[in-house]
Order: sequence, then structure tokens, then C-alpha cells
Amino acid sequence: MISITPTTLVLHRNPSFFFFFPSTATRPNPSFPSFFTIRSSSSSSSLQELEKEQGELRSELYASAPFPPIKSAKRVILVRHGQSTWNEEGRIQGSSDFSVLTKKGEAQAETSRQMLIDDSFDACFSSPLIRSKRTAEIIWGSRETELITDSDLREIDLYSFQGLLKHEGKAKFGPAFRQWQVDAANFNIDGHYPVRELWARARSCWTKILLHESRSVLVVAHNAVNQALVATAIGLGTEYFRILLQSNCGVSVLDFTPQPEGGSPFICLNRLNQTPNSPIAAGSSGGRKTSNRIILACHGYTQSNTEASTSGDLPMNMLGIIQSQKTAELLLDLKVSSIISSPKKACFETAMAISRVQEAADCLGADCVPRYVEIKQIEHLDVENILQQSNRDATEVSALPPGWLNKYEDRITSAVWNQSEKAWQSLLGELSAESEPSKTIVVVGHPAIHIALMGHCLNLTKEWMGSFHLDAGSISVLDFPDGPSGRGVIRCINYTAHLGRWSIPITRSTVGDEEF
Repeated sequence: MISITPTTLVLHRNPSFFFFFPSTATRPNPSFPSFFTIRSSSSSSSLQELEKEQGELRSELYASAPFPPIKSAKRVILVRHGQSTWNEEGRIQGSSDFSVLTKKGEAQAETSRQMLIDDSFDACFSSPLIRSKRTAEIIWGSRETELITDSDLREIDLYSFQGLLKHEGKAKFGPAFRQWQVDAANFNIDGHYPVRELWARARSCWTKILLHESRSVLVVAHNAVNQALVATAIGLGTEYFRILLQSNCGVSVLDFTPQPEGGSPFICLNRLNQTPNSPIAAGSSGGRKTSNRIILACHGYTQSNTEASTSGDLPMNMLGIIQSQKTAELLLDLKVSSIISSPKKACFETAMAISRVQEAADCLGADCVPRYVEIKQIEHLDVENILQQSNRDATEVSALPPGWLNKYEDRITSAVWNQSEKAWQSLLGELSAESEPSKTIVVVGHPAIHIALMGHCLNLTKEWMGSFHLDAGSISVLDFPDGPSGRGVIRCINYTAHLGRWSIPITRSTVGDEEF
């Protein structure tokens, strides 16, 4: 067993900026724009007083530390541990090490092992805490390479909260517990800001992971630290805590692509929270029940045999038809309120497949009462015509490499982003209609429009579009626990397990860079 102790991290803060600089950093990260405007925490007492008067966090400029350069493409797979005894009891764990995996947790880890059994990994980093380390041991199986434990991968430090049942925390700490629930980024306990500390610790983890000589890395850790790893990789601040969900044994994938001139790699979130169970199963989002949901379904492969054709309005090929049917079957037990589709042929064919299965679902029992599921077409979901205006060779995007949207001209991505804003407002309006107390809307479109819609859900700008990835036939789930006017929570991105033998593998061949 190999262990890693924490590394030195220098944190520079002033009222307007957060800079996370590893002591070895020498150059800015060119995989991000010069500045990203997002909501983040402030260390200035005067600003905190102003924020309190305004009743909300003000926007900050968050500058990410440069990541170390890499020589070849690297894929990092994050897995949260299986259900623990304290998960089952509803007890606050934090970085304590008294809970172990339940039988369900062991089974979840075994399911994850089977899901990843054909995937190649060069190394496995794990939190030293028992629940995470045991999950890593199950997934890692009989591989000869030793696990690498790193204390920086432990769960968030919650100090006096640790070990309490949630109702005990509420009774004992009152306002502090309430702040932990609704304003975790500014939550303070025992003189510490746990979420801010976690973000700094996650950033130091990335330096160690990227400097390791490996092409495909498995990281097994915890809910909060995995959220922080995802967020810090793509440049999101502490306000995104509990926005990017991590379920027990959920798998998230990040791609790091070297730049020809060296420097920080390009970083893309390939998928988020692919779980052993169905991503549409009933549950909470960030600890809150949700009754409003948008499911983004990408159409299947088209007759051009590409995942993202920009050569015309083409129908799906046979594989695309199979993918659309698999998506329809995944949504079988979900009562879909309406289906909203791009007018393109492949999108409408996928929408029709989902509609037919939804309408037939109620006839599977003794009492056959078919119901009608409305399909609406929205022109603003059609972005293929915009992509066709690019000066690029359309075949360049056929393989959908990580960050493929970054290769388009600014005028193209701007047009896609502006049109997606109109589509997003239409979807929120549809979700807000008072005809039903709870609504699930399925949106069928091209990967580019879905990536932009996720950006609007996260309150980002068009510069982030290259930080996300979607495959043909995938689904992504956006929950709204506070209603359509509240902040969206990303339950999963680029889920493909439902495609069965046609699903997209978690890891890819590492024979050569081009194939990777």
C-alpha cells in the first residue's frame, strides 16, 4: 500500500479574487478563459456584510491555478464509496472513520467492479477512510498494482458536526446547521470554513494525480470531495457545492488533453454520476426532494455514421434506432409530462420512440388506459444549421473528442449560446405551467444544444461549453428541488449505461493518442 501525505498549498486571497497557487505553479491555465465570472465565497468581512445586506452572494472572479502539463492524454475516473452504515443511519460522517460499508454498499461496489471490469486502469488513488478504501479494494480486484492512499482525498472536515444525526445537528447548532444546509460555501464551524478548505485540498489532489505517470487513473473517494474535484477541474467555485451530485458508487469521468505548446491541459467533464442504479429513480437532489425535472436526451447515430452530423437533416441509422429505443425503455417507469424536440429528423424520431413507449406503458397491466404524451417541436432547439455555417470541415467533430466545441469559431459558439438561451427560457416556462404539481419534461436534441442548456442551468457563460461532453444516445438529468424558478441541480451528465452492449465505455483504449 502506497500512502501520500498532504502537499504544500499556498492560498492567496483578497476581497475580489481567489487564487489557488501550488508552490510550483509558474504560468496561467490556458485551458480556461482569462477570467470566469461565477458565484464564489469571499474572505473579506466588509464584503460579507454587504452580501448579508443584499441577501445573496455577489459574483466574484475565480482564477484557477495552472495544472501541471501532461505528456499524453489522461482520463481520470472518480467513484464515490458505496453506502455506509452512517449513510444508512442518516448520520453526519465528514472525515470521521467509524462507518463501514453496509451489505448494500458492498453490493454497489461489486456492481461498479462489474461495470468497470473490462476497463484498463494504470493506477488507483483512494481515500484512506475505511468506507472508501474498502470500495476501492472491491473495484480494484486482483490487479497487481498497489492502491495509492492519499489523506487529501478524505471526506470534508465537519469538525463538531461529525457523528451527529441530522436532527441532533439541527437541535444542537440551530442557525449554524441551517447555514450548512442553505449556504454551505459560507458555513463556519469551530473557526473553520469546511467547504473552502475542501476546495483548496481538492485542488492539491489534482497536482498529484496529474503528475503520476499514468494514462487512466481510478480515484475512489467521497461525496463532497468528489464534487470538489469535479468543480475545481473545470474552474467552478465553492457555490457549486451540492450542485453536481455524487451518489453512492456514482462514476464521473474527466479528460485531460495535453496542449502542443505545453502548459496546463485542456480539461473536459466527460460524464457525471453514472450510477449502478437508474439515474431517474426517485430520490433527493442535494438532500432535497424534487418534483420538477428536465431530462436531456441526445438523438442516436444518424445515417452519416457520426455522433454529431453537421452535413444535413439526416434520419437515424439502425444503431441510432436501437439507441433511441433503449432510451425509451429507460424512461418506461417515469411518467413523462411532455416531450420537446428539435424539428430535425433524428431528434423527432427519438421523441416518437419515447412517446410510443410512454403511451403503451399504462397498457402493460390488466387495465389498459393508454394516455397521450404530447410532442412539441421548438425551432430554438435546432442548432445544426448554425454548426453548418462553420469554416471547419464538418468531419472533424464526427468522433466528438473531449472539448470538441472549443474548435468552433467564436461566432458559431456565440450563436449556439444565444439561441440556447431562448430554448432554456421556453423549457422553464413549460416546467412552470400549473397544469401539474410535478413535471418531468424530456428534451430531445443535438449534443451541442444540450451542453449549452446545462450551461444555462449552472448559470455559466459560453466559454464553458467546451468543458462538457455528451455522446449519442446519452441522457442527462437536471433537477429543480426549489421549483423551476430555483437553482437547478445536475443529477447526471452523459449517462449511457442503458445502451447495454452499445454503451460508451468508461475508459478507452490507450494504444495511441489518436485512438484515445
